[in-house]
Amino acid sequence: MTRILAIDTSSAWCSVALSLPDAAPLVRHQKVSAGASQLLLPWVEELLSEASIELSSLDAIAIGNGPGAFTGVRLGVAAVQGLAIAARLPVLPVASLDAIAIQLIQTPAFISSGAQSFVIAVDARMEEVYWASYKIMANQLPQRQGEIHLTPPEGIELVNIEFIAGSALTEFGDRVFANASKPFATSQLDSAIGVNALGVLACAQEMWGKGLQQDVHLLEPLYIRNKVALTSAERSQQHG
Repeated sequence: MTRILAIDTSSAWCSVALSLPDAAPLVRHQKVSAGASQLLLPWVEELLSEASIELSSLDAIAIGNGPGAFTGVRLGVAAVQGLAIAARLPVLPVASLDAIAIQLIQTPAFISSGAQSFVIAVDARMEEVYWASYKIMANQLPQRQGEIHLTPPEGIELVNIEFIAGSALTEFGDRVFANASKPFATSQLDSAIGVNALGVLACAQEMWGKGLQQDVHLLEPLYIRNKVALTSAERSQQHG
């Protein structure tokens, strides 16, 4: 088992996990209002101390690099940049929806549904959702089908989809099902699941096995919504 430190602060949760050989991962996962910056590095130190290993003895650091809350994504990416540069470690950037997907397929509700295709859809604020569709492959892992999208909830494509998960269900309710050709049963929905460092870790282990680690200097946040706010000059041009 590869030694990977995984971090995610892209949601309302501060989440850190550490994988160890022949042992269950060590985890810290807590909902925070704005306290992730105070918790993150102390938690990293706690987990390393608990495992009795140095940061520099890890193989890599994984980061949930978005999409998600902009401040949180930037915080996590900056922290990982600092840690990876200091310890001369490669990084493994994991999209938040991919991390949710790999956790979802391990839940009893999903397993009992027998679904092979599903959508992860999370609230992106501003009346929009981040969403992506996935299929279970022969290796029993989810494979994202195409890019992560940013649309109104009515824009989610649900043709041949057998399960839906994510916070968009809670936030937008029936608007999520605008393109559904048939109703979804409650057994085909999971509104509670969210991004967790354990999901980031699971994706990172897969990426490491494929040699997809990268130099820390290439690490960037994954912003699907590139223009959050217009500059004052752009606004004046629009109204000019």
